[in-house]
Amino acid sequence: MARFVASLLALPLLASAISVDSIVARAETQHNAQTFNVNEFIPSKSYKPAQSGIPYPLKDESIKPWVDLNEPSSTAHGLVQASCTPLSANNPQQWWYANITHNGQSSFMSSKNDYTVVRNVVTDFGADNTGATDASKAIQNAINAGPSGGSARGSGNYGTTGQPAIVYIPPGTYLMSGSLQLYVGTVLVGDPINPPTLKASSNFPNDHIIYAKDPNFGGTINFYIGIKNLVIDSTAVNANTSLGLLDWTVSQATQLANVVFNMPDYSTGHVGVTSQYDSNSNVILNDLTFNGGAYGLKLSGQQWILKNIKTNGTTTGISAGGFSITCLACSFANGATGIDGTVVSGSLTVIDSTGSSLGNFVTGKSSTSGANSIVLENVVNEGTTVSIDGSATVTGNVADTWVYGSLYSSGSSSGGHVSQDVSTSRAASLLTDSKYYTTSAPPSFQEYSVDQVINVKSVSGLPVNGDGITDDSANINAILKQYAGCKVIYFPAGTYILNDTVTIPAGSRIYGDAYATAFSAVGENFYNPAAPTTMIQVGNPGDTGVAQIVDIIFTVADVLQGCKLVEVNIAGQNPGDVGIWNSHFRIGGAAGSKVETNCGGGPDQCKAAWGLIHLTNTSSAYIENMWGWTADHDLDGNNGQTISTGRGILVEATKGTWLVGTAMEHHTLYQYNYNNAQNVFSAFQQSETPYWQGPGNVATPNPWADSLISSDPDFSNCASGDATCTMAWFERISGSSDLFLYNGMVWAFFNNGGGCNGDCQENAVDISNSKSLYIYGQQVKSVTNVFVEGSNAIATESSNSGGWGGVVAAYLHDS
Repeated sequence: MARFVASLLALPLLASAISVDSIVARAETQHNAQTFNVNEFIPSKSYKPAQSGIPYPLKDESIKPWVDLNEPSSTAHGLVQASCTPLSANNPQQWWYANITHNGQSSFMSSKNDYTVVRNVVTDFGADNTGATDASKAIQNAINAGPSGGSARGSGNYGTTGQPAIVYIPPGTYLMSGSLQLYVGTVLVGDPINPPTLKASSNFPNDHIIYAKDPNFGGTINFYIGIKNLVIDSTAVNANTSLGLLDWTVSQATQLANVVFNMPDYSTGHVGVTSQYDSNSNVILNDLTFNGGAYGLKLSGQQWILKNIKTNGTTTGISAGGFSITCLACSFANGATGIDGTVVSGSLTVIDSTGSSLGNFVTGKSSTSGANSIVLENVVNEGTTVSIDGSATVTGNVADTWVYGSLYSSGSSSGGHVSQDVSTSRAASLLTDSKYYTTSAPPSFQEYSVDQVINVKSVSGLPVNGDGITDDSANINAILKQYAGCKVIYFPAGTYILNDTVTIPAGSRIYGDAYATAFSAVGENFYNPAAPTTMIQVGNPGDTGVAQIVDIIFTVADVLQGCKLVEVNIAGQNPGDVGIWNSHFRIGGAAGSKVETNCGGGPDQCKAAWGLIHLTNTSSAYIENMWGWTADHDLDGNNGQTISTGRGILVEATKGTWLVGTAMEHHTLYQYNYNNAQNVFSAFQQSETPYWQGPGNVATPNPWADSLISSDPDFSNCASGDATCTMAWFERISGSSDLFLYNGMVWAFFNNGGGCNGDCQENAVDISNSKSLYIYGQQVKSVTNVFVEGSNAIATESSNSGGWGGVVAAYLHDS
């Protein structure tokens, strides 16, 4: 992840007892000291992220699963599935999550027995949900609560992963007379059946209702923060008052989903979401509704995918300053501007979106290079659809695809700037009602009552610990086998150590405590890179059915060169039957793993995992909001992190694959690999090259050269000694067809962990033996060649300058 601060100095450790007033005062001091400028935090081309660690003095150093793995209390090998009643939606009045037992823990916190992960603001902290009296202090107390008698959350004593807090807000109206300050690890979650409303008082005193950014850390290391299933309301505040409902200055592995922002119609002062108080590196904001306001989203940062954004009566729907912006399935009504694209320096791509009663659907700036590119596809609008420099350029509907920017086609190295229609022949298997399939909101399984959900730690005779040290694989397998298709399986907070493959059968629906529930591999089963073993296997080859995973972290507890973390084999009868939402990979950089503590040397000494995720040729899956990160710095200490994970995501699926808001960073051979793949829709692919690669370090494919498989690149295209060529591919496409890839990004910062002059890397995207490729909005930073076919460079950064380096608006390969 790119971090925008030049260095992370000694972090402030706050007093153990923190008052609500002091938090608000500190937030006001931090936030009000800066004047918002939408372009202020877009970094210069010379920027390079700093690498630093984060203190975690309250970590329990004695928990070492790689040294002393506890055996399970009982085993259940060979258990035959008992009969059970198949799941059937009964649409209860209350979400099951409110009533199920929450017995999870923060596995590596020294005082975990005195710490509550899931807290209810009403029953545990006395928040008034009638709207009669102030509830902000009670909710803030729920956010702050640390271990009994210990440091408050936000003290800086828990690293980034040690203080998870799921703050449950029951239905009702909560009067907000003051702001809320979140910290890393905080998730505000409401009832999706009857979402609660946080309503600002008429005399609300501050500039934001919620500050999501943890003030202890820079915005680009603000991970593991979430808000979902809420309504935030500012309609009681004067429409001309300058007020942001939410500041979302956070980065990857965060979630803002299924939230409604109610503001006065055509307000001159209210903004739904900002990101104004630091730099950030976001992935996705999804399923948000904005009613009224001057702006729905007024953002600045690196990159965003904005999915299913709806605005009505909002003067400007989206103003998203950054390099790469994707707007998927968005709708804008009754406003002046749908999307202000003048603040997008690289590429703006709008897909399957609508506008009505607008002055302009999209505004943009003129360009003759790669800068300020715009791609529209399947857009329905009345009136001016695109206005460039104030002049109408496109009016009415865009039935197919319109490109403004650099266009290349079919192996030609000579492209040029265009403003024209092109044809995108979408694969029918990816579509619903002529649009790319997307889910309406991340699953919460709200259609099932609490008696249809089972806590994996509460199954009689099959103890599961989630304690970060006991092997839970056998009993988890038994529970999944017994209850697949019959129960939603809830995994409360904890680290579930797996010494063997866990198979998720057809019929499974799995729900975790967001950012607090982790599956972690350990043991000799995962040591052989020539015959890798899968930690989480989703279905068997040829299976058809439902398999859904929500809010899980995947990681390793040891240096495991033979561990493939996730393999998906199953296909659904319908799009979305098989899916993974808000679930992320973390290799190293965090408590509870030998990869954090033992990887300060060279990459050949820390081959930490074979690869992250493999979508096999029998699979069909929908993935939304996934960050696959090999750590470049330590989230829970000050250990060096030079880690070599072999591979990012390998896609060999042909039946239909949807990747909506994914990022893969710092993997050795590639970040994305489409090998004999077909029928793939990918909206937003963000990546970074490993910081340790390049001149002065081992040449890729090392340190994996002895265990390559047929889908791996061998870098034989590189001349001997060409160290900027032997660096990880952002994307490899071989033997594939019908790929629809929108807004890919590869940011290269370092050679051998140090600064580089000029281009840091030679190549970004490798294409061979493929056809019907539609690649839109491809961006690079400090990478010489954007696309390479054999020895032929199709486009270069220098010929397509824009954004953070270079932008190709469209590459239509054999299409």
